[in-house]
Amino acid sequence: MNASESILVVDDDVRLRERLARALRERDYDVVDCADTTSALRIAAVREFWGAVVDMRMPGGSGLELIRKLRRLPEPPRIVVLTGYGSIANALEAVQLGAVGYLTKPVEVEILLATLAGERVERDNPKDVPEETPSLDRVEWEHIQRVLADCGGNISQAARLLRIDRRSLQRKLGKYPPVR
Repeated sequence: MNASESILVVDDDVRLRERLARALRERDYDVVDCADTTSALRIAAVREFWGAVVDMRMPGGSGLELIRKLRRLPEPPRIVVLTGYGSIANALEAVQLGAVGYLTKPVEVEILLATLAGERVERDNPKDVPEETPSLDRVEWEHIQRVLADCGGNISQAARLLRIDRRSLQRKLGKYPPVR
């Protein structure tokens, strides 16, 4: 198989990573899956990939840092961020770093592949249905994510800017994002 048929999947969630890799293989892609950024970079340094699916939060470095490093390769892959912790701030930063898409888990494989190919995909939000107003908890969570991203991930600095205790911020960050 050549690089145009290969995809790198990087996610620390074993079940999701294995299911996604299996679904991509069933569609005749050559898939290499890794549990962390270190392994992914080691493999990407010696092998070309057409696409890469990158989780946002992993041990050994964030998905954003992995995007930065993958984009520096001589033949960088097309990158889609796949995360369970979606926020506007992270999505913007990922795209600014060179990701072609930002999707929240779970995602259908067809949507993932279309996004990797650069196709515009609308997910479960027909144009005639008004978008729901996000909850106050969701807006707060997205604001915290944006401030944290602006601080380069420095929790102490973000806590000072948000005018809350660092431990309180850590507790908020440890929770799953509120649903819309």
